[in-house]
Amino acid sequence: MAAGSKGGDAQPRSKIQANSGFLGLRPTSVDPALRRRRRGPRNRKRGWRRLAEEPLGLEVDQFLEDVRLQERTAGGLLSEAPNEKLFFVDTGPKEKERTRKTQVQKKPTRVQKPLRVDLTLENTSKVPAPKDILAHQVPNAKKLRRKEQLWERLARQGQVPREVRRAQARLLNPPAAKAKPGPQDTTERPFYDLWTPDNPLDRPLVGQDEFFLEQTKKKGVKRPPRLHIKPSQVPAVEVTAAGASYNPTFQDHQALLRAAHEVEVQRQKEAEKLERQLALPPSEQAATQETVFREMCEGLLEESDGEEEAAAGGDPGAPEADDGLRTRRAAATAEKKTEQQRRREKAARRKRVLQAALRAARLQHQELFRLRGIKAQVALRLVELARRRERRRLQRLAEADKPRRLGRLKYQDPDIDVQLSSQLSDSLRTLKPEGNILRDRFKSFQKRNMIEPRERAKFKRKYKVKLVEKRAFREIQ
Repeated sequence: MAAGSKGGDAQPRSKIQANSGFLGLRPTSVDPALRRRRRGPRNRKRGWRRLAEEPLGLEVDQFLEDVRLQERTAGGLLSEAPNEKLFFVDTGPKEKERTRKTQVQKKPTRVQKPLRVDLTLENTSKVPAPKDILAHQVPNAKKLRRKEQLWERLARQGQVPREVRRAQARLLNPPAAKAKPGPQDTTERPFYDLWTPDNPLDRPLVGQDEFFLEQTKKKGVKRPPRLHIKPSQVPAVEVTAAGASYNPTFQDHQALLRAAHEVEVQRQKEAEKLERQLALPPSEQAATQETVFREMCEGLLEESDGEEEAAAGGDPGAPEADDGLRTRRAAATAEKKTEQQRRREKAARRKRVLQAALRAARLQHQELFRLRGIKAQVALRLVELARRRERRRLQRLAEADKPRRLGRLKYQDPDIDVQLSSQLSDSLRTLKPEGNILRDRFKSFQKRNMIEPRERAKFKRKYKVKLVEKRAFREIQ
């Protein structure tokens, strides 16, 4: 009988069984490769449930659990472990007795066993912890790498980074060390009453602002000087004209009416000017559909006739063009300069350049005799520049109270609130309020250059309005 066979009718093991090296820790652990997989439909949920409940599915789970157990206890699969880790050399009973006698002769020492709770919480798994990728990442690694490359490039060029230069400067010129107060200074300090208002501790706090004293001696953020300058010298609240009072005098009321009338006249003039610019000239008529069509067709027939004539008369003109080209080529060949002519032109050019240089030197020499006139011209120029500078300064002062153009729109003064003589009330009880405080503040911000002039956003309907007659309305009609 051949070795490895159990009987005469025994079949040889398959290739999977021969190569399987799985060793389980549990007595019931079986390599799933040795099992024969039962076939069945797996395209339905019923097949999935049956496959999970079959011995093959249970054995796969048991196999995976056994693999995880070996990794926790032995640090890997037993089939892959070396022999030194699985076996040991038995030296016999003599070595054991000798070791036992040496242990008895030694002085027994009390071994402190760890607590049971510590043993429970101790990690007995031999599976290494997963690598923490975030612990190995460096913030701004790409930026730091580019900076190192820049430093290396500058070092090759002989330059040093700014931080290194500052450190070298500190080493060459170290700051002066501050003298620490010694015990003799403390003893020499005079005694004072802590509760008096003029004690030395409260002297640095004299004259400080309220914010500094309230916020535990912390100073506020220093505002830039430009924030302390007002954008306009216009007062925040302007007093209205005397004619807008509830009981104005006749002269003040007439002056206010005149100002409002001038505003309306100016507005009407602008509207009439716009109408004149958009109106048709008296000699022209409004365009109709017939005139538009005639204008679109204008010149189409004449252009086609001109093209036919040009095509018909193109052949006779061709020889004339050839003759003109020949004459130009002949003239070019006939006008070829000789070597003597070129030398003469070159000498003439040199002479002209020399004469120009001599003329410039002579004029520069003559400028020495014009120093008095030049000084007078410079003085007049300086006076003119000073006059322009003063004019610009006066113009800036005059425009300081005017609103500047901060956006695409210009500032427009609000309408004057005015009442006619017949609308004036004779008592405060019948007086009607006019104007709007919110609109007045908004216009004041625009006039003082705090916000740009704005206009109301135009409403644009996204869909077309659909009119529907309801049934109840139709029944009433």
